[in-house]
Amino acid sequence: MAVDLASRLSRHPSRRGDMLFRWLAKASGLLILVLLGVIAAFLIMQALPAFQSNKANFFTTLTWDPDQSGVFGIAALAFGSVLSSLIALVIGVPIAIGVALYISQYAPRAIARPLGYVIDLLAAVPSVVFGLWGLIWLVPNLIPLSEFLNRYFGWIPLFASTNQTYGKSMFAAGVVLAVMILPIVAALCREVFIQTPSEHIEAAFALGATRWEMVRMAVLPYGRSGMISAVVLGFGRAVGETIAVALVLSASNVITFRILDPAGATIAANIANKFGDAGAAGRSALIASGLVLFAITLVVNFGARAIVRRGTKEAKA
Repeated sequence: MAVDLASRLSRHPSRRGDMLFRWLAKASGLLILVLLGVIAAFLIMQALPAFQSNKANFFTTLTWDPDQSGVFGIAALAFGSVLSSLIALVIGVPIAIGVALYISQYAPRAIARPLGYVIDLLAAVPSVVFGLWGLIWLVPNLIPLSEFLNRYFGWIPLFASTNQTYGKSMFAAGVVLAVMILPIVAALCREVFIQTPSEHIEAAFALGATRWEMVRMAVLPYGRSGMISAVVLGFGRAVGETIAVALVLSASNVITFRILDPAGATIAANIANKFGDAGAAGRSALIASGLVLFAITLVVNFGARAIVRRGTKEAKA
């Protein structure tokens, strides 16, 4: 392969830069695949002892006690990770898209640029800061809102509370995660919206469209794939968040859709809380749960890519 590359470069000296760039790009892509394979292999090897010693079904058991009883399962942790991330997406994504549209399509340049810097700066705040903010300020101030939701919307199981004990809950964790993913989703959507071809925008205005109609007909369809990618990245940030969730969520291995109750746990928070005190069996079990989290993120990313690819084919057709 090296000889073939050298002969090609000698025959076409003017294309050396293109050839080198092509091979470097290909090597970079292969390196990513190799890293993913190495990570997956490491997780599988470290998790095998836990799978072999587990005395219960790993995917359906709610108990987590690998060191003492040898019984542990991922059901409640995986459910909590997905539920908290979905709450974050429901709260944060509409706000992030609205912020991106305002910066790219509505705000004057004197306001858009500083606001964009603030959004980018918010993405650089450490997660422990968000966790402390959520624990000290957000959780107490969410109690009145939780009471309101339970009083007037308690007929919906999602907002029903079993004992009216509010505070650390899946709802609080979802709000904190929404604040954390907001700058990521907003920044990516902003860059996509800015790249909308000016011809599309001018054509919409020429047809008599209002600014909102222009956004709906030209900007949003053009940025659909970018918005999906931004949402997937936001989900990845939310589902893998550790310290912030551990601080604002009362860890308990239960499966419940009552997001106002102080119950629930996530895979990442469980790893952070129990890794230091875990024995050999416990550490292997925690790595096994990390393998499940790794698989969840891969499935979500592949699903998003499939949606984007299908949308692109339909647009070309």
